[in-house]
Amino acid sequence: MTNVPDELAYSAEHEWVSGDPDAGAVVTVGITEHAAAALGDIVYVEAPRVGDAVVAGEVCGELESTKAVSELYSPVSGTVTQVNEALESSPETINSDAYGDGWIFKVELSESATDLLDAEAYGATIE
Repeated sequence: MTNVPDELAYSAEHEWVSGDPDAGAVVTVGITEHAAAALGDIVYVEAPRVGDAVVAGEVCGELESTKAVSELYSPVSGTVTQVNEALESSPETINSDAYGDGWIFKVELSESATDLLDAEAYGATIE
């Protein structure tokens, strides 16, 4: 069974969001344990850059694993304020700690995040 923390919100594309979903807030974004497990060993992360505008549901980067290359979708709209630079040298951190040190980027929301799933709804999509 994949870990789906209750305190996070989720996108249908398997990203998680931590923080206040209201416009103006800064939230943290990563991919779920389910997505990390499906990808296999992650060997490269192409995250958006600080200052980039991201749009909910649109591609903002990619993840490369030993199995495949997968697009990274932004679950929220706003401006990237920080990128997890540790992933440049240790992308496998996403596999070992998807909900902690494996976060990918932070976004200042330009609009409230209203299309996200709660843990129960996301969990139902991956069962």
